[in-house]
Amino acid sequence: MKWTETLIPTLREDPQDAEAVSHKLMVRAALIRKLTAGAYSYLPLGFRILKKVENIIREEMNIAGAIELLLPAIQPVELWKKTGRYDILGDVLIKYKDRHGKLVALGPTHEEIITDLVAKEINSYKSLPKTLYQIQTKFRDEIRPRFGVIRSSEFIMKDAYSFDVDEKSLEKSYKKMYDAYCRIFKRCAIPYIAVEADPGIMGGNISHEFMVPSEIGGDEIVICKKCDYSASTHVAACKNLRQRRIRLGRRKSLPERRSLGEGGKIDKIKEVDTPNTTSVEGVSKLLRVKPSQLIKTLIYLADGKPVALLVRGDYEANEVKFKNHLKADTLVMADDKIIQDVTGAPMGFSGPVGLKIKMFADFSIEAIQNAVTGANKKDKHLVNVNIDRDFKPNAWLDARVIKPEDRCPHCGGKIEIKHAIEIGHTFKLGTKYSKALGANFLDKDGKSHAAIMGCYGIGVNRILASSIEVNNDKDGIIWPKSISPYEIVVLPLNTKNENLQKFSEKLYKDMCKADMDVIIDDRRERAGVKFKDADLIGFPIQVIIGEKNLEKGKVEIKTRKNKKSELIDSKGIMNRLKTLDKI
Repeated sequence: MKWTETLIPTLREDPQDAEAVSHKLMVRAALIRKLTAGAYSYLPLGFRILKKVENIIREEMNIAGAIELLLPAIQPVELWKKTGRYDILGDVLIKYKDRHGKLVALGPTHEEIITDLVAKEINSYKSLPKTLYQIQTKFRDEIRPRFGVIRSSEFIMKDAYSFDVDEKSLEKSYKKMYDAYCRIFKRCAIPYIAVEADPGIMGGNISHEFMVPSEIGGDEIVICKKCDYSASTHVAACKNLRQRRIRLGRRKSLPERRSLGEGGKIDKIKEVDTPNTTSVEGVSKLLRVKPSQLIKTLIYLADGKPVALLVRGDYEANEVKFKNHLKADTLVMADDKIIQDVTGAPMGFSGPVGLKIKMFADFSIEAIQNAVTGANKKDKHLVNVNIDRDFKPNAWLDARVIKPEDRCPHCGGKIEIKHAIEIGHTFKLGTKYSKALGANFLDKDGKSHAAIMGCYGIGVNRILASSIEVNNDKDGIIWPKSISPYEIVVLPLNTKNENLQKFSEKLYKDMCKADMDVIIDDRRERAGVKFKDADLIGFPIQVIIGEKNLEKGKVEIKTRKNKKSELIDSKGIMNRLKTLDKI
């Protein structure tokens, strides 16, 4: 391709609305242009990268035995209502009425659609297992689209769905997809980490996220420095005294708890004034106690019913763990009115003593003696509150967010917590969708069973952005060869020089005949402009043709990644380029 025959409007300044490095560089390097919030046009270079990523995905999916199809983006909402996800997704689902008055949605994902298709077309165990996939545009009405294509309202996803007869067969299908994902991200030269994850609204009980560590990542992951444990902070287990005791099979008494906790005597409960003081920090300062001495009482609605979660004052509640423990479809913080109705006090003064709703306690509070809690009265707190004597939780669980000072739940080693970008997610769905939508099969004895499903997604756009986030320098993008817009750029530095022009054109044509992935910068621009654009866009190999070197029969080859240059005999340039495969 010739530069002058395509569209590459590079920019020297960062766009004002861009926060992430990848967003800035994708705009400056002429890969994308913003149409409206959350929607981007892909210019020729960006489109080429997309297609290269898609081809890698397609090749690995096919090798793993998945079959490609294409499903509609327009979906009837009735299917979403059957699975219960219509209300769960809420405003994220982009909906409209067609001219016949029928309510339809633009697909944010396709579990309902593929399951409905399989329900109508497959009815025997002889037709299973099957893994079907597509590469399709998805739509979600994001509250706050940001970071360019990392969080957008319109995006491209590869989604695959497996259908099996039993759990053993699902395990095989799941492993095929998991291994395929590892190969895909390796070929894209993405430094990914596979972590245990929460299935979320997808359902099922096992899932893995494929994450790229990055400061702009909207997710957090835990990595053990000693063993191979890694997990999303949403599901990472926290080691606590009670968990260790449960494994020993006995319950600790109040004296035992005192010996493991703060020490000292159990004091008489007392009500104290805390006017207009609702935060952990404020109460701690007013009563001159550590935040770890407080028990937070958080009121939630689980599937519409109020429940309480008790967490130590210096810890953050993990709503994902809590929701999963309750097996609830929805879990939301209660509003002021509900808190007032349930506790008799405004938000900020809730406490476990005398509370009439179900209470669930995080393991972290058990060793606290003489705790401070809300009094369920306005401007009042209780001091010297103790478990068993003053209140008893209905159940104990791990319901807090892991912190950097915690230890690995597997080996006890030190951990680190990193921000990360999710680029892929695999789920064992079970029968959630097949039962709801009638995707059944007959076994060899003629008995009907719901197909056991798996789901496997990759954010195609995010691979581009993630690669840039981890592969850039002050001059621009550093593309790996496998997904670069072009592997080689030819830079004739003086197109007015007739000999240099002829040599450059011949070299370019020879490279095209040899099926090399090449673009020639044939613009009548200064050398500095060409160098800056080549570095900004990030072509892995630059073939630089200058007058003085050419007079000596030499051509310069520069690699973008390490910025190393070498002079090659002009007659041997083609052979040298063929050996530069691992850039």
